[in-house]
Amino acid sequence: MMLLEKSLSAIVALLLVAMLINGMLLILRPGKDWRELTLRIRTWWAIVIVFSLALLSPQWLALTFFALVSCMALKEFLTLVPVRHSDRMPLFWMVIAIPVNYGLIGSGWYGMFVVFIPVYVFLFLPALMVIAGDTQGFLRTASQLHWGLMTTVFAFSHVASLLVLPADGKQTGALLVLFVVGLTEFNDVAQYLWGKSLGRIKVTPRVSPNKTLAGLLGGIVTTALAATLLGPIITPLSWPMASLAGFIIALTGFCGDVVMSAIKRDIGVKDSGTLLPGHGGLLDRLDSLIFTAPVFFHFVRYFYF
Repeated sequence: MMLLEKSLSAIVALLLVAMLINGMLLILRPGKDWRELTLRIRTWWAIVIVFSLALLSPQWLALTFFALVSCMALKEFLTLVPVRHSDRMPLFWMVIAIPVNYGLIGSGWYGMFVVFIPVYVFLFLPALMVIAGDTQGFLRTASQLHWGLMTTVFAFSHVASLLVLPADGKQTGALLVLFVVGLTEFNDVAQYLWGKSLGRIKVTPRVSPNKTLAGLLGGIVTTALAATLLGPIITPLSWPMASLAGFIIALTGFCGDVVMSAIKRDIGVKDSGTLLPGHGGLLDRLDSLIFTAPVFFHFVRYFYF
């Protein structure tokens, strides 16, 4: 427990540094609007507290928490996309897939977990849609249901998979969760700071105009440095592998952010909801983690477990 508490302290320290930088910017550069950054940091405080409580809980309770987050995120996604009346049965089985997916994680059955949704559920859902007999918008609806389940349940559940990955009795799994969640949030703030301060060249002007090359590169360098410092202390990663992990987290976090932004633009909404101040809905906050968690999980599993 001592190492876990120290790791939590390190994540809190990162947030305190972000708050300090935010305060300095408010004083030194009063002409710019820093309200979004302030809201982002406040929201990340809430997320860190909630995640910390989950990690300090018994494993079954932590898995239940992550399953509920997936359920809420999927529900939020389904409120954004058009759902046909004939899709009631596929939607029902999508909800059933959530506890089954997390049950496979809790049982340690990795082989079934990694194919359950991407193979079996993905093939099963269109078959149910065919039985309903409604072919109007069939392909678009199937794609939307698949994407919603892939992101909010399968991809996000890799956070929980990290929690149970090493059965060594040393809380390594919880530390890996803190590492990826903490660096994902740190990268989010770092990219915003670099982009707001020095950003000129737009990376994705038609999708997310606020994303700049300075923000992307600055976030990658800053996150890789933070990973190099934290990784060898709280995870099994050596410093070169921790640096690589930081680079991967920063890059995939950026990809997750812009991909979900493109989806919201296609749907025609700015935010997925209003649950989290400064971030809109739950999906607005999970966008980066949806990409960083599965990539980091398989990176760690391949090289260390």
